[in-house]
Amino acid sequence: MTTGTLHLIPVGLGEAPPSLWLPPDVQQLAGRLETYIAENAKTARAFLKQVGTIRPLQEITIHTLSKDTKEQEIRQWLAPLRGGAEIGLVSEAGCPAVADPGARVAAVAHAMGVRVAPWVGPSSLLLGLMASGLEGQRFAFHGYAPVRPDERNRSLKAWEAASRQHSQTQLFIETPYRNEAMFQSLLQTLKGDTRLCIARSLTTPDEWIRTRSIAEWKQSPAPDLARKPTLFLFLATR
Repeated sequence: MTTGTLHLIPVGLGEAPPSLWLPPDVQQLAGRLETYIAENAKTARAFLKQVGTIRPLQEITIHTLSKDTKEQEIRQWLAPLRGGAEIGLVSEAGCPAVADPGARVAAVAHAMGVRVAPWVGPSSLLLGLMASGLEGQRFAFHGYAPVRPDERNRSLKAWEAASRQHSQTQLFIETPYRNEAMFQSLLQTLKGDTRLCIARSLTTPDEWIRTRSIAEWKQSPAPDLARKPTLFLFLATR
């Protein structure tokens, strides 16, 4: 029996035309789908407006995925795939299911025995790692660091120890309004020879990527990170 397909379609990381981050064939695919699963219907419609759709936006079904969505509801959304339908899965930014709750949808699709198709587009994690000059074969993504300063500093020290032991790049993100506090924590907590990369506003006109040792960062002007999506990466010296 031939099933339909769950298409994992990347969306932009910021204000930039789709021609810079999404292949034309993927734009066309996104524009013809009738059903989507997304964390936020409003941002999903903004993405679809960017790439252009065959049918009016109001005729496109968008199921809203949250941390509270039950597996049974996801199965109901995906049920048409058993009859050959196609459904799109999008993230709030970047690649769906990578550091993203959409992974739950992909897992259910596999459990149902239907095809899951990943499509090419921007991943802030991979783009930042590519540009950082840090270890690209061994790395770990931690999501968000703890909010409380004492817990955050303990986590940073533990990640630095793991980085040193395994020659492993450590990646994490922060809520944009806490970026500057995180940057200061990194300077205060990490060792001077640890290399830190700041990757801000990737794929947008405001993109800025720099890798320096902590000692060098301390001697440089602080980067402008206020309320801007930023990826932090560091690698400790063995």
